[in-house]
Amino acid sequence: MAIKAVRGFKDILPEEALARVRIEDTAREIFDLCGLKEIRTPILEKTEVFKRGIGEHTDIVEKEMYTFLDRNGDSLTLRPEATAGIVRAVIQHKLYGKSPLLKLFTMGPMFRHERPQKGRLRQFHQVNVEYLGSREPASDAEIVWLAWEMVTRLAGSEDLLVEINSLGCEKCRPLHRADLKVYLENNKGDLCEDCQRRMKLNPLRIFDCKNEECRRNLLLAPVMKHYLCPDCSEHLGAVLDILEAYGVPFVQNPYLVRGLDYYVRTTFEITSKRLGAQSTVAAGGRYDGLVGLMGGPDIPGVGMAVGVERLLLLMEGSVAPKGIDLFIAALGQDARDESYFWIGYLRRKGVGVEFSFEDKSLKAQMKQADKAGARYCLIVGEQELDKEVAILRDMETKQQEEIELDDLPEALVERIRNKKAGD
Repeated sequence: MAIKAVRGFKDILPEEALARVRIEDTAREIFDLCGLKEIRTPILEKTEVFKRGIGEHTDIVEKEMYTFLDRNGDSLTLRPEATAGIVRAVIQHKLYGKSPLLKLFTMGPMFRHERPQKGRLRQFHQVNVEYLGSREPASDAEIVWLAWEMVTRLAGSEDLLVEINSLGCEKCRPLHRADLKVYLENNKGDLCEDCQRRMKLNPLRIFDCKNEECRRNLLLAPVMKHYLCPDCSEHLGAVLDILEAYGVPFVQNPYLVRGLDYYVRTTFEITSKRLGAQSTVAAGGRYDGLVGLMGGPDIPGVGMAVGVERLLLLMEGSVAPKGIDLFIAALGQDARDESYFWIGYLRRKGVGVEFSFEDKSLKAQMKQADKAGARYCLIVGEQELDKEVAILRDMETKQQEEIELDDLPEALVERIRNKKAGD
């Protein structure tokens, strides 16, 4: 019996890999516009990084992390999200002392032991951005813009919705928390078991419950927007004004919270109805106390993550397989020996070249050229060598021309460059 991949972990096959490269390239183009720098942290961290950073009473820490003891007895965890690990790296390497504002991004796999379904895997991938060092609303707005720009460039803006909320700060949150706990206690019998547990440990997390009955019962619950202090209200208003200036459409959702404890003030999600139940394609928010919580100085932060698998679902069918520039159909050993020189020369000049490792018939090699998506096919055999020419076939127009062997490599480079420029 053949061995299969672990449930919730999938192989990324060539066509999907091409779409992922497009996502990564597009992200880098956008991030370059705002001066971001790349950081790469390990996928394996000490468990304390996530317990302290994400919050011990979150679903991620309590239910979803891949945690184990290594041979030394240390508790290690495969990263379930990127922010905590990046903050750990910033503190460890004192990156905060090298720049007043750190603009960092990373791309890679995350791991959560959840029930696999469409748009949700146990190994999933994210593009993450973290800004460390600014409390200003403009940094929040730029984070939202980065997520919006990335998703819309790749998947269009059809049915995409930016939902935004403020979770307040240490001044106004206690008042809301107290009133919310009273409301929840009075309606305890109408809440699911998870929410009854959350109301004691982290009542704000109840707004993240997916149980429909709980969601209905929470429609009358106190929401943070009625408790915001003047500073938080002013901060949110400034963020919204800047988003309007950027041309990012949004709606305010007073029930929006995130599943991580470190968020304060701005929080947002970008959703699409095309994704079904797992509708969020990008999300993020502000986490001003996280660096200090993890042992660093009091540095504010704001960030976002784009879910690659969900973005791929929105991009379905929009990425065409990439073809090769040239296929060389060499017939006979003499032609094959001659073609190796051309192949080396052309590849050094940046021309993509494929050829058949086996000495196949012309018909078989032309089929291989078609499958490779070649722009051109160069045909050369004994007759062509005797005439000191090769036949260049345009695979799209089917037109053919003879090129003298003495001029061949340079002529091929010129034609292929011209072809690419015209595409």
